[in-house]
Amino acid sequence: MCSASTLAISCPEHARLESEFQEARDRMRNLMRLRKLSPSEERQLADRVAMAIARLKEHLAEHRCQRL
Repeated sequence: MCSASTLAISCPEHARLESEFQEARDRMRNLMRLRKLSPSEERQLADRVAMAIARLKEHLAEHRCQRL
């Protein structure tokens, strides 16, 4: 299996989905460090991270990023 950087180079969609996941994860981490989140805020952020992971896994399963 190729490294994440190789996959990103050969598949722009993989790179976009990975970036989306990292942004969601970082946003959740940063907001949790800054202040106490309400349960609904925390759930919403966790759902965003989970959906980003699910989209990335689905992409990998369907396309295997058609490595070059």
